[in-house]
Amino acid sequence: MKRTLLAVTVLAVVAGAAGWWWINRDPGPVPTAEEFAAAWNGGDLAGGPVAGTPATVRERYTALTTGLVDGLGIEAPSVALTSVSEPHDGRAGAEFTVTWTLPGDQRWSYQTTAELARGEQGWQVEFTPGLVHPDLTDDLHLASRRTRPDRGDLLAADGTPLVTARPVVDVGVHPARVEDVEDLVAALRDVLDVSGDGLVERITSADPDQFVPVITLREDAWNDVEAPLRDLAGVVGRRGELPLAPTAEFARSLLGRAGPVTAELVEAHPDRYAAGDTAGLSGLQRRYDEHLAGRPGMQIVAAPGDGAPDGTPTTVLHERRHVDGDPVRITLDERVQRAADATLADVEFPSALVAVRVGDGHVVAVANGPGTGGLDIATQGRYAPGSTFKVVTTAALLEQGLDPDEVVGCPAESVVDGRAFTNAEDGARGEVAFREAFAQSCNTTFVSLAGDLPTDALMTAAAGFGLGGSHTLGVEAFTGQVPATEPGTDQAAAAIGQGRILVSPLAMADVAATVARGAHLTPSLVLAPHPGGAAEERPLDPAVAATLQTLMREVVTDGSGRAVADVPGAPVHGKTGTAEYGTTAPPRTHAWFIGYQDDLAFAVLVAETEDSFGGRVAAPLAADFLRRLAD
Repeated sequence: MKRTLLAVTVLAVVAGAAGWWWINRDPGPVPTAEEFAAAWNGGDLAGGPVAGTPATVRERYTALTTGLVDGLGIEAPSVALTSVSEPHDGRAGAEFTVTWTLPGDQRWSYQTTAELARGEQGWQVEFTPGLVHPDLTDDLHLASRRTRPDRGDLLAADGTPLVTARPVVDVGVHPARVEDVEDLVAALRDVLDVSGDGLVERITSADPDQFVPVITLREDAWNDVEAPLRDLAGVVGRRGELPLAPTAEFARSLLGRAGPVTAELVEAHPDRYAAGDTAGLSGLQRRYDEHLAGRPGMQIVAAPGDGAPDGTPTTVLHERRHVDGDPVRITLDERVQRAADATLADVEFPSALVAVRVGDGHVVAVANGPGTGGLDIATQGRYAPGSTFKVVTTAALLEQGLDPDEVVGCPAESVVDGRAFTNAEDGARGEVAFREAFAQSCNTTFVSLAGDLPTDALMTAAAGFGLGGSHTLGVEAFTGQVPATEPGTDQAAAAIGQGRILVSPLAMADVAATVARGAHLTPSLVLAPHPGGAAEERPLDPAVAATLQTLMREVVTDGSGRAVADVPGAPVHGKTGTAEYGTTAPPRTHAWFIGYQDDLAFAVLVAETEDSFGGRVAAPLAADFLRRLAD
């Protein structure tokens, strides 16, 4: 009897101890859900109380989330336990709030649920795709995709699109279809006029089904070469759009180019760019890229995996909408710009033409010829203005009391402090009225008269024409360099636009506009977004302005600018200029012509020429420009 009682007692104690152990080993669904949330928060969901082996759970979780995590470069989400249902028959439900921190400090939160079951190892969370997001299944995973905004246009002042999305064709090669790579590249050189450097290697080293780009063509250019390209095995044309001006030459150096973003830009600005974006690469397109580009959007989607049935839809789970780019409004006039581009199309030397509307100071054309190598010398060039600067010198002389009918000397040579100054082609006119010396661009006259000017006279006069001043163009531009002069040869050289005097074609077009207007008005180019600062008008002395207008007309009718005398339309006023530079014999020259007709002022430069003169080189181009506008 005692042994039986002892056995019962021992069994009771053992059973009680086992129950106590089970209770403490199996904490119940709430602590289990809390422990699971903590593990997920820590970035290792599989390290919590979850059914299945950790390796299997990690593999499944990674497959469901890698497209999102890697696509956006984000960390694991934060997870908060919201509620746990009462357990029933060894099962319970838990609800979690999952929050992902997205780029730009954005948040994406949603509710998800999990089933908990009590098994041999106690309560555990059952892992399913729906635990990660309620819309996921075995066929779907989280992914992100970038939505690209429409790029803003470059508009004319009246709202006409100048640079807008236009059709293009990306010409490339499908390596798998190529029969003979070297023969193909040779044919592409002939048809497309491309160098083909490195193309053989790019084709042979590419994946057989990879598209190897060769060149992007405007649609009209593609139409010209499509037929011969279609006969070349392996050549592919992909249609698309790019922001383009009306023609390939249209203000190209100023407006710049927008195209596929470079790897360097993506690396430098990962928050703004991603592979496949369009970015401003040069000119105004680059300067105002942030304004034009807008802001890309982002979608988080439930996307079908590789094994999903055909036709499985992609579902958008979260979206931050893109913001389209804003336009940039500029002052260029399409008709005037086309005429300027056509004028310079065949000039082999560096050349530029800038036109300014006299009435409002709008820059209506900025053209750079093919010889500039893509540089914008029209607005940023730094060249000696030569005799076009005599407009400024004459203004200074008139302010000092010079009468344009005053008789002055125009000898073949004038010597200042041992330096000899001569006229073009060593010409001499003897004793003439100043107005004739101006019309014939007599250097020796101006060199002699310059000695009577104060050393700050040219600098002061130049400022009245905007040279060396500030601007509110909204682009990088050089307005000129006209320092105070030193007595002697420095002042003599400055008087004829040599020495330390430097200008851009834009600056000299502004000089011509100032004469036509009788006042200097700060020129404008970018209207919106406005670069800041109000246009300031500063009048010239009315008598000085009237005299300069007359003198510039006489250059055309009786002097070195006769090349523009027969241009249709209103009378043309102008001034030729030839600036020597370098040490060669004969010296190399920059050929200039500045002028105005009616409400249009302009400057033409042909730089780095071989012993050419403004009246022979630049003035005929000005005439061609004005005739194109008259047609």
